[in-house]
Amino acid sequence: MGKEKLSFKELDDSSGPKTTLWWFFLLAACIKVLLFPSYRSTDFEVHRNWLALTHSLPLSQWYFDETSPWTLDYPPFFAYFEHFLSIFAHLVDPKIVHLQEGLNYSSNTVVYFQRFTVILSDLCLLYGVYRITRKLDSRKQKLIWSLVIWSPMLLIVDHVHFQYNGFLIGILLISLSYLEEGRDLLGGFVFAVLLCFKHLFAVAAPVYFIYLLRHYLVFASAFGPFFHLGQIQQVIQRLFPFGRGLCHAYWAPNFWVFYIMSDKGLAFILRKLGFNIQTPAASFTAGLVGDSSPFSVLPRITPSVTFIMVLLALSPCLFKAWKNPQPQKITRWISYAYTCGFLFGWHVHEKASLHFVIPLAFVAAQTPEDAKHYFLLSIVSCYSLFPLLFEAQEYPIKILLLLLHSILMWSGFSAQFYDSAETGVSTAHTKKKAGQFESKGSLSADVRNNGFVIGLIEKIYLVGLVVVEIWGQVLHPLLLGDKLAFLPLMLISVYCALGIMYSWIWQLRSIVKSH
Repeated sequence: MGKEKLSFKELDDSSGPKTTLWWFFLLAACIKVLLFPSYRSTDFEVHRNWLALTHSLPLSQWYFDETSPWTLDYPPFFAYFEHFLSIFAHLVDPKIVHLQEGLNYSSNTVVYFQRFTVILSDLCLLYGVYRITRKLDSRKQKLIWSLVIWSPMLLIVDHVHFQYNGFLIGILLISLSYLEEGRDLLGGFVFAVLLCFKHLFAVAAPVYFIYLLRHYLVFASAFGPFFHLGQIQQVIQRLFPFGRGLCHAYWAPNFWVFYIMSDKGLAFILRKLGFNIQTPAASFTAGLVGDSSPFSVLPRITPSVTFIMVLLALSPCLFKAWKNPQPQKITRWISYAYTCGFLFGWHVHEKASLHFVIPLAFVAAQTPEDAKHYFLLSIVSCYSLFPLLFEAQEYPIKILLLLLHSILMWSGFSAQFYDSAETGVSTAHTKKKAGQFESKGSLSADVRNNGFVIGLIEKIYLVGLVVVEIWGQVLHPLLLGDKLAFLPLMLISVYCALGIMYSWIWQLRSIVKSH
């Protein structure tokens, strides 16, 4: 690879933007360390158990072990990653990796160790962010770095709730950086590696499909040992547990929220009109596929239906990518693919919004319209994660994170596009004098005159988020007490789904109209 080869050593330069990026990362790390004692979800024990089973058991038993209910359901590369971490976990505290005695182990040693591994694994994100922005001007670099490295969504999901999304998204960004350079072979190779870490990133595989066909050797190194052991069927069953319901326990804000609400509304109306509408025995969140339908009126949704809908939603993007492949648009297309998967996929987790929100941060710095779209989408997606942190002591943290992020975005986008606005006005004035004024410029009229602005509809929608939060935190307990306890969460899902649907339509429109 010669002079094109990059490594973390490049980030050690004591001058220039690399030093600034390190400071961004270190500041974020300090905040993450302060949050060590905060709330932890069951995902914390999930990953601790994976440390234990990959350390204590031979590879042939990894995908069969049921010592804990939190069985291994990530692809082999992530299992290898957990096994690597377990070597150091054993040195820190052997109980962490003990299969039986380690169950629900939550001493400070295991808490600090696991949280530290997430921070350390974020170096992959740091490298991905650096690599994809290294050719941009300084102002755009700092804007994007602040949006990604200081993302409140990553902080909430990875460093409080507990997961490794930053590490995985870092691999995605590295892949995208190669594709943007026209180095398709490396971009496809890295994406294949990503799929062997977390299969849910496969939603973008149709866009990547040419690369994947060329890089089967990556999959051989990941799944080969399990083929040899005759266990590939067991591995696939763990990775794709379609017995789970259409939606997660907390409904992710996607299309199926509206479908479910429509079914419930129709059932209510028909019962009032005297029709005998049975209450379904199955659940949207846990029913077994094929046993019974959780819907009262509308047709039952199966995994195959969601698969077809995702492909249909993706088809305009695939057509564009086939007709006119452009490396500079690949990040936009991949972000759209993950938006489609989030909106129409099966048993989607609300955390999956990270898959398109983070890559879209790189798109947001391109035009004022992209920035306006990202401003709304980022706020809505971050707010949709609030139910993950439900304990009272975390409430001020998540509110503060979202407010600071909103202020940071507003000031960053305003600074980024203020000069562009002045340039647009100056250019238009010059062209008008020369008799060459063009009414269709790259900047809309309000942007040319005011820099970064958001429209009235977006403002009203954002005010609505405040109303939804006030209802859930104040008015509902005051007026209804313990009645309809599901209502605040349902309102968050429905209202945020409107924002995500708006984002999907906006992205689809921009892709279809692009040249």
